[in-house]
Amino acid sequence: MNADVKFKKMTETPVPKLVITLAIPTIISMLISAIYNMADTFFVGKIGTSATGAVGISFSLMAILQAVGFTIGMGSGNYISRLLGEKNTEYASKVAATSFFTSFIVGIIITITSLIFLDPLVNLLGATPTIFPYAKAYIGIILLGAPFIISSFVLNNIIRFQGSAFYAMFGIGFGGLLNIILDPIFIFVLEMGTGGAALATVISQICSFIILLYVCGKGGNIKIKFRNFHPRWAIYKEVLRTGLPSFYRQGLLSLAMMTLNQMSRPYGDSVIAAMSIVGRAMGFAFSALIGLGQGFQPVCGFNYGAKRYDRVIEAFWFCVKVAFTGLLIASIAGIIFAPQIISIFRKDDPEVIAVGARVLRLHCIPFPLSAWVVINNMLMQNIGKSKEASILSFARQGLFYLPLILTLPRLIGIWGIQLSQPIADVLTFCLALPMGFRVIKEVKFLSNQKSDIRSG
Repeated sequence: MNADVKFKKMTETPVPKLVITLAIPTIISMLISAIYNMADTFFVGKIGTSATGAVGISFSLMAILQAVGFTIGMGSGNYISRLLGEKNTEYASKVAATSFFTSFIVGIIITITSLIFLDPLVNLLGATPTIFPYAKAYIGIILLGAPFIISSFVLNNIIRFQGSAFYAMFGIGFGGLLNIILDPIFIFVLEMGTGGAALATVISQICSFIILLYVCGKGGNIKIKFRNFHPRWAIYKEVLRTGLPSFYRQGLLSLAMMTLNQMSRPYGDSVIAAMSIVGRAMGFAFSALIGLGQGFQPVCGFNYGAKRYDRVIEAFWFCVKVAFTGLLIASIAGIIFAPQIISIFRKDDPEVIAVGARVLRLHCIPFPLSAWVVINNMLMQNIGKSKEASILSFARQGLFYLPLILTLPRLIGIWGIQLSQPIADVLTFCLALPMGFRVIKEVKFLSNQKSDIRSG
């Protein structure tokens, strides 16, 4: 598929069909990624409650790696889709190569720095004395794969934003399935414990990295070439401008999880393990929402760059309606089957099941509201509304959750830990509602202005 054919596809295919075509592979890849994250929790849960807590502790570190990867990946992918919409393929190639090689270098720096300060890092992430050895074994190996993990996120977004969601799905999906296969082999057959789970994850991520790098030049996509590596501020500035909302979102998620682990420590390993399981379960449903949004992003970016504002608006409302319906169904299921969901991971620990089921139900109540928040955030990020997107990205974990998790547990004990996130979700929706309508109004104005010029 050459650039002209792809441009026609992205700007003329009926919007619902185009979004669904692009969203299905991204939803599948996100769900597979969530499943293999859950697989670590599932298999490690067979070792014990402290080991389960260790995986939860390490999730804060994974969120940091994702923050870096998504910042560069979302920023570059976003920029590339708009450049392709403007038919500026040459500069888009430079953006792609510069972003990829920069991300790999940053990953190497993170690996070296973090391994030097490994013990303080594990404690900072919230490990209790009993969780510490399991967490150190897991995190020490994960850090070795940081350059490949971060770069995979960048490659995935670069491919996806060009409208090639299937290639991105294949790369991520293969790694996810491989991780599920390797987990029990390394953990139980080779008796490597939590370190085995980490090794399975790293090997899987490296395989995904190789596949994504290979398919980069397929199907009319931009091929990553070192000669296009141009570390110039003009490129970094635009990548960061549109990518920083992702950094705020993922970086604050990591900080929020570290704070949650620290505030949960007085209540023991069972509470940390329960919160970890709920986080993975909610992450599974949330990944489907992100997958739908990622199907929306290239449609939004291409058509905004091509000045097809009417298609941007149509795609936005289509995604909001589909997302709200899906999350509503998932929330009802989560409320009804909460104990059964938690027991999948720790069926022999009644305390973990009791705490986890209650927390899962509380999280499910405001969950459908995330449809409006997430799709709006992606719209703002894709059309260059970086200020609004950054505020919305910062709001959920930074503006609302962190103050709540630092104060409510001191006032109402363990209920403060359980209620902080649901309250933060409601407050974020209240903030996103007027912001979203204002941005939609601006896009509609551009659409009407273009219509007036045509008719004139």
